[in-house]
Amino acid sequence: MTTASAPHAPPVPWPDADRAARFDRWLAPLVARHGLRPETLAPASSDAGFRRYLRITTSDGRTRIVMDDPAQPNQLAPFVQVGALMAGCGLHVPAVLAHDAALGFALMEDLGSQSYLDTLLRAQREEDLPAANALMRDATAALLRWQACPAARAEGALPTFDEAFVRRELQIFVDWCVQAHHGKQWDEKQRGYWDRTVTLLAANIAAQPRVPMHRDYMPRNLLVVPAGAEGANPGVIDFQDAVMGPITYDIASLLRDAFISWDEAEELDWAVRYWEGARKAGLFGRDPADPTGEDPHEMALDFGLFWRRLEWTVLQRQLKILGIFCRLKHRDGKPQYVEDLPRFYAYVVKTATRYVELSPLLRLIEDLQPQFLQTGFTLR
Repeated sequence: MTTASAPHAPPVPWPDADRAARFDRWLAPLVARHGLRPETLAPASSDAGFRRYLRITTSDGRTRIVMDDPAQPNQLAPFVQVGALMAGCGLHVPAVLAHDAALGFALMEDLGSQSYLDTLLRAQREEDLPAANALMRDATAALLRWQACPAARAEGALPTFDEAFVRRELQIFVDWCVQAHHGKQWDEKQRGYWDRTVTLLAANIAAQPRVPMHRDYMPRNLLVVPAGAEGANPGVIDFQDAVMGPITYDIASLLRDAFISWDEAEELDWAVRYWEGARKAGLFGRDPADPTGEDPHEMALDFGLFWRRLEWTVLQRQLKILGIFCRLKHRDGKPQYVEDLPRFYAYVVKTATRYVELSPLLRLIEDLQPQFLQTGFTLR
């Protein structure tokens, strides 16, 4: 990149000179308009895909975030669209100050770098459950605002997370975890086990009320807003894949995350609070204007059923993530993600052991990772 770097700012690497030149040309007219100091540009973070984030300082000492998404096609257009939708629903998302979807660059508000994940891990280490409770309740309140928002629930506002979607995601587990990572080819009996599992998981998702769904509502994608900053906790990011989908998906993603695990008593406490809030908001079908009315959906009347559907929904997500983490290693050269595979095998075994209908899946996991059934497992 032709922009000079300040002594305190590490140089920003670019995949090629053309990408660097495109960025310089895009940034140049924004410098005066937004008071940017190009020499302060430095890496901020990256995600599992090709997208990355840079931090740049302004002349008045504030910071902004630059998104660099070189993929073709990139996800800038849905990011801007969903971000505007979420902001209108009262969620704290980064304001987009400038963007070019064709080039894959955006300049955004900086919500800070204190993630929910780091903060919750620290609270867990220090056994500070009140701090964890405060953050999780804020995250639940924001989620309920999103799910109840009329604009987000409007017909056509978001794509639908349907059975075909579910099956495509589960195939990632077969292609990349079973075959590419473990080198297994299932026989006819094992394929039958898998088909029965997929049918059960797809039916579970189809049986739930549909609500606006972030689709990756986990602590890494939530930020702790600095004291005194505008907007409430949490800051929400990485929402470009939002869809209309099952009511349990996002709360399950929050409770059973890729990088932090909780005792089930804590999961249940947070899930009950969410369930009660969802009933009050009418997410199971009751008209919020009629507090005396009865929720028509069976999940509103039975927390046990809600919890079962939550566990089965997050099981679908966990199988997908097992496949994605293996794909990141074998296709994208990011082997660090497979370090978290044991957590997901433990999640899957825990759920499949609990429900007799899922015993076929248990047999498949035993073939891949027998130690999780033979020696027990831990989620910490």
